[in-house]
Amino acid sequence: MKGYRLQFIRHGITQGNLDGKYIGLTDEGLCSRGREELMAKKQEMIYPHVERIYTSPLKRCRETAELLYTDCTMRLVPELREMNFGDFENRRALDIMDTPEYKEFMKGGLDNPPPNGESMRDVVERCYWAADFIINDMMEKGVDTAAVITHGGIIMNMLSCFGLPKAAPMNWPSDFGEGYEVLVTADMWQRSNAFEIRGKFPYLKD
Repeated sequence: MKGYRLQFIRHGITQGNLDGKYIGLTDEGLCSRGREELMAKKQEMIYPHVERIYTSPLKRCRETAELLYTDCTMRLVPELREMNFGDFENRRALDIMDTPEYKEFMKGGLDNPPPNGESMRDVVERCYWAADFIINDMMEKGVDTAAVITHGGIIMNMLSCFGLPKAAPMNWPSDFGEGYEVLVTADMWQRSNAFEIRGKFPYLKD
């Protein structure tokens, strides 16, 4: 049965990332270091050509897609956006770690959002809608290979929810400009909402 390959890739680094801030819906672009690191990885590693790019609408992801791939159709997928951190947005964990609100948030749980932010259950639900849209769009358009440029937390949740082998989200970390390749067939997705995790991406040069 025909398989479809997707490369899930985390965006390049931003100044907010360097500063240790919660950068969810804050729409900042890549910093100079982020651009330089991506270009170095593009030279040192292999990012094979893909037929289509699906990306978070946030600037840091769109800029990453433009740097890593050229002459490729790009489709913005709103559900690929980063988590909304509410009152913690654009703030350093170091500065809020002693507040009651932050201590409560750090207890975790699907229904324990940051104040005025998004719950993990909401994130997981839209991860499903994003994956379902992308996979079905590839099948309908006859696209065999695609890159999915999104955020580290989104990749962890997508692979944890739908990936085989099964593992907790923290087992699927991604460095900036890196991620995982997955393989999916129509039967796997329609029967089980699952895809096979093939390994780290991009590929190392021999």
